[in-house]
Amino acid sequence: MIWNIVSDSSCDLRMRDYPGGSVLFETVPLRLQVGDREFVDNDDLNIPELLAAMEAEKTASSTACPSPAAFARAFEKGDKTVCFTISSNLSGTYNAAVMGREMALEEHPEKEICVIDSKATAGAMVLLIRKARELMEADPAGERFEEICAQLRLYQAALRTCFTLENFDNLIKNGRMRPLVGTLLHSLGIHVIADATPQGTIHVADKARGEVKTYRAITALMGGSKDCSGAEVVISHCENSVSAMKLRDQILKDLPVKSVEVIPCRGLTSFYAMEKGLIIGY
Repeated sequence: MIWNIVSDSSCDLRMRDYPGGSVLFETVPLRLQVGDREFVDNDDLNIPELLAAMEAEKTASSTACPSPAAFARAFEKGDKTVCFTISSNLSGTYNAAVMGREMALEEHPEKEICVIDSKATAGAMVLLIRKARELMEADPAGERFEEICAQLRLYQAALRTCFTLENFDNLIKNGRMRPLVGTLLHSLGIHVIADATPQGTIHVADKARGEVKTYRAITALMGGSKDCSGAEVVISHCENSVSAMKLRDQILKDLPVKSVEVIPCRGLTSFYAMEKGLIIGY
């Protein structure tokens, strides 16, 4: 019996960093279109090269979700599979994964496949993947598949995501922010702080000027959104490890969390967070 975890590439967890063992893990990559160049969001993607191409490109860049067939191929590798996707309110990836499930079951009706909408991205998906692995390793015979899926859905509902941006170029190019506003925010050193709603949409929660005020605003937002006692936190950073470590220290100082881990963004989250962006899953 083979347990299998599948995720799209917005999870920020590289396959090469997965510890392996008795549970398989695979990421299905999204694709990023920057001008006439296409970047595949796999382990080999060069993030600085992607960011440089986006900065040089004058027109709006775009993303493309994986095909249902790509998910189906990943699902076929395990007997019992749990798949996590980026919020269905931000991408068509969840729908592609559901279609991939149907394709895989047509060929292999004996398999069991559960697709869960994370209603988030980045660190929250890392936490879901690790929780899934923990539950699967405790059930090597796969006798509790439905129970494990139910536990993961409850865990997903308890997770939260927030983020802060310093670079607004992508928002401006995609028509989501007026150029004058973006220039003003950047010149004043103002950071936008946003969080994900329970439905998986984005809500601008606050603005702060300077690093210290931004990090305190983030911990206040975290503490106000849920009881963080014993929580595990994952900070994804876009080419900004120094600030991520400062935020980690502020979280450990202000909140009764269990741990704070810092990891680099993959391509999809770099595309949206842009350089210096921080995404917090907890």
